[in-house]
Amino acid sequence: MADTVPLVRQVVTGDDALPGEVRVIEAAERVLSGERRGVRAVLPFLGPAFIAAVAYIDPGNFATDMAGGSQFGYMLLWVVLAANLMAILVQSMSAKLGIATGRSLPEVCRDRFPFRVVVLLWLQAEAVAMATDLAEFVGAALGLHLVFGLSLWLSAVLTGVAAFTILGMQVWGFRRLEATLTGLVAVVVLAFGLEMLRSRPSVSGITHGLFVPQVSGSGSALLAVSIIGATVMPHVIYLHSSLTQNRIVGANPDARRKIFRFEMVDIAIAMGVAGVINLAMLATAAAVFHARGLFGAGNDLGVVFNGLNRYLGAHSGLVFGLALLASGLASSCVGTMSGQVVMQGFIHRQIPIFARRAITMIPALVVIGVGFSPTRALVLSQVFLSFGIPFALIPLLFFTSSRSLMGSLVNQRPVAVLAALVTTLIVGLNVYLLITAA
Repeated sequence: MADTVPLVRQVVTGDDALPGEVRVIEAAERVLSGERRGVRAVLPFLGPAFIAAVAYIDPGNFATDMAGGSQFGYMLLWVVLAANLMAILVQSMSAKLGIATGRSLPEVCRDRFPFRVVVLLWLQAEAVAMATDLAEFVGAALGLHLVFGLSLWLSAVLTGVAAFTILGMQVWGFRRLEATLTGLVAVVVLAFGLEMLRSRPSVSGITHGLFVPQVSGSGSALLAVSIIGATVMPHVIYLHSSLTQNRIVGANPDARRKIFRFEMVDIAIAMGVAGVINLAMLATAAAVFHARGLFGAGNDLGVVFNGLNRYLGAHSGLVFGLALLASGLASSCVGTMSGQVVMQGFIHRQIPIFARRAITMIPALVVIGVGFSPTRALVLSQVFLSFGIPFALIPLLFFTSSRSLMGSLVNQRPVAVLAALVTTLIVGLNVYLLITAA
């Protein structure tokens, strides 16, 4: 390989290059040159989508899926499935933008849009990031409260300490942070695998809910929009383009196409896992609570915790609480990373990541301090998030459909049409929600 043209550009060199990062780049070079094949060829490219996928199983998903399952049984499973398919499409476009341009979505917006538009996009993105962080931080604190019986206030403080610790792992390179977040996701996977086995949901109910779309009044419409807001997350649309822009950078168009194909494997695995977890959450709530006529149980995660212990036994509530805690810690860190990408990209400013973490803790601490229902805060934050999706999706669709910007990775016509339909659907759902709520 010494006398061949490198297929991967070195983005970190000398003292800035950590051993783990160098090994990943060297392994990627061998894959792209054809020296490394098979399953092992995928390994250097795994990671970015798993960080993004953390946002798809955050505490907001716990709240909306549990509420949807307990109130409407298996009815809204098709919404979870559709939202996850949307997520795969959206995250693939975001990753592709970073790979093709070497720039994040906020950076491309700053380059291509008028200054006033950029400022407005930044302000709404910051508002979305705050709503996201509220859900994630409150969820982690609630998990600590449920598992260990600590006060919500003390749980919130400990959540902050844990989040600072996890974020600090970035100093050892992206692989260490990716491994930690993936481990937390694994806790959630194992937890809901156990809950599904114990709750024994109806196979016919799951099949009907997955493949027969239906809603029942404004209540189910609100939850449908919440589920989409909790699944297709605007802040992680911004983040994914940043995760791929400087990780393994193709030195030529052919290398970038190959990198994107491997990234699609990463996305399919990570988003598939996140989708299965969300389906398992809703199905568990339907089997445990809706089947017993406890339609309001999912509106309070504390009630869910106690109900799982009561009806399933074997410390099922504890398992649920640990999953909620793991989800909150992981997604809180991802939310803070997204906030950095948003500020740096839109206005070319940056504050220390620990300072951002401290600032964004404040709204969550206020919510906990005034005694507002944590579960209600989670659901409302997800509704708010769904209104921020078009502001990320429309620019993403516009940029990834530009051949001058994307080159050979430009959206093909079927992808562009499908993405336009997804954007239209989300906007339409929000309008319907406003009309029915009026």
